[in-house]
Amino acid sequence: MERIRTQLANGVYLTYLPARKFKTSLLSAQFVTPLRRETASACALLPAILRRGTVRYPDLGALSAQLDRLYGASVDYTVRKQGENQCVGFVASFIDDSYIPGGEQLLEPVAELLGELLCDPVTERGRFVSAYFEGEKTNLIDAIRSQVNDKREYAYARLLQEMCGEEPYGISRLGDEESAEKLQMKKLHALYGELLSTARLELFYCGSAPLERVRQALAAAFATLPRDGIRDIAVAEPHPARAEVKRVEEAMDVTQGKLGMGFACGSDDRAAVLMGNTLFGGSSNSKLFLNVREKLSLCYYASSNYHRQKRIITVSSGIEFQNYQKAYDEIMAQLAAVQAGRLEDWELEGARSTLLNAYASMGDSQGKLENFYLGQAATGQEDTPELLAEQVRQVTAERIFDAMQTVSLDTVYFLKGKEGAE
Repeated sequence: MERIRTQLANGVYLTYLPARKFKTSLLSAQFVTPLRRETASACALLPAILRRGTVRYPDLGALSAQLDRLYGASVDYTVRKQGENQCVGFVASFIDDSYIPGGEQLLEPVAELLGELLCDPVTERGRFVSAYFEGEKTNLIDAIRSQVNDKREYAYARLLQEMCGEEPYGISRLGDEESAEKLQMKKLHALYGELLSTARLELFYCGSAPLERVRQALAAAFATLPRDGIRDIAVAEPHPARAEVKRVEEAMDVTQGKLGMGFACGSDDRAAVLMGNTLFGGSSNSKLFLNVREKLSLCYYASSNYHRQKRIITVSSGIEFQNYQKAYDEIMAQLAAVQAGRLEDWELEGARSTLLNAYASMGDSQGKLENFYLGQAATGQEDTPELLAEQVRQVTAERIFDAMQTVSLDTVYFLKGKEGAE
């Protein structure tokens, strides 16, 4: 798919993705700011408050009425972590102009609404509306607390916290409960002003409108955006491998154990590590899935993920408490098999096919495209799905073995039942 990236203003960039096969258009506006423990919860709270109303549409009812007038357009606020940056803003979806009768155009009014949501929120005595602040602060605290209810995601987050505890990568996209409870409206409003002035703004459009029209619509929508002292995005440093494996156990009232394992990667051959991880645990044809889960029935689920910005691989698995050592040993054995090159041809080509299909299907979803290119922009990359696919095609078995031999165990996290606690 064609992609054009252009700078609209100081620290404001547009990624233009022309596409005529969708019946909708997508427009996204995201502030990108370094992820910091002291501001993560505040940044996560901001878009929720901004979504409550603008000067022209001061409450949810007025906003909903305007969206109805725009043929049922939708605007959702987003809070994401990309590399070691936090991305907060809005994603709008609306009927593509080519499907609207009478030649009516929606791009301009939707862009205008996004600009108002970010730059012209409804205020009360020069600050956010106190009822909106208190309500959304409560919602954020509830969302942070509820993360523990999904034990699989909770264990995954805890593994990253323990593995990257001194690095921004270990911080949750929502921050933490203690920081959220301490949030004050005065400080939040000051942070909002700082973001408006200094944070990079990434804009994305996917639809049938020509580039110049999109440029003009967004330039007008964000014409009042103050720009002063734009901060650089945070560039993630590779995770330094530990000399001794860190082991953490936590006991909770759970019926299924969660075993998480974090590995440091010494290779910068990202395509080779990506292929190696796919062979190890990154697909339904991987060694973890076929052997640890299916053949040996040691796990309810077992998969691995490659975090290329940090050069780490994480393994997530759900196990019976008494199977901890067996599952641990077998996961390590399957990694050793990949490192030693004990692979069948069908495994290698299956992993390649899995990745190529994932890149090829990305163009079928506007949401996936927006998230992919936001990740590229927020981590200082210029890759496209087509470029990454070509890199995967060129990866040889020898490169995979060389890259995976640099992978070493770094951190082990085990969530067990209270009955097993010592």
